[in-house]
Amino acid sequence: MNGERIETAVQRIEAALARIANAGEAGPPPASSVSSLVVKHEALRDTVAATLKELDDLIGAIER
Repeated sequence: MNGERIETAVQRIEAALARIANAGEAGPPPASSVSSLVVKHEALRDTVAATLKELDDLIGAIER
């Protein structure tokens, strides 16, 4: 059993190394792609902040 776990771990490490190598060969993403990710990140951050405020308000109402 222990040998199987080691083999599985080695396979996962090799797969991760292959993904890293492929990402390195691909180079950095185009600037337009990065810009769109920044916009999406800001929108997601705003959504999360609003949801957390809503949850905080609900918890506050329950505690009263």
